[in-house]
Amino acid sequence: MALFVITVLALLVAVMAQLQQGGAEAVSLQIQSQRALFAAESGAQVGVREALEGSGCSAVSSPKTFTVPGLSGCRAVMDCESVSAELTGKSPAEEIFTLTSTGQCGTGIDRAERVVEVKVR
Repeated sequence: MALFVITVLALLVAVMAQLQQGGAEAVSLQIQSQRALFAAESGAQVGVREALEGSGCSAVSSPKTFTVPGLSGCRAVMDCESVSAELTGKSPAEEIFTLTSTGQCGTGIDRAERVVEVKVR
């Protein structure tokens, strides 16, 4: 009887350990995903500033590597396209920039990637 109880308790401990490990991995991946989103958003914000203050898409530099504690080890890869369009009958035509920022954090199986697209004129 004692051997049966010990076996059942050992199985319960093993199952609980696996559940704990799975939960910890899920939380880790969620944090990495959130960091990638923040990296993409930060890259897009910097890209908008560079495009508007500089000479358009040619002023947008890529990739951007982050060194702040929350985003260390992350980077944002930027892509910029510009289109000249006449809006609401204004002359001359305004330039519309489409910036796509891809935030990447981690490596290997723990790598997370998120994409943010911003249009600005």
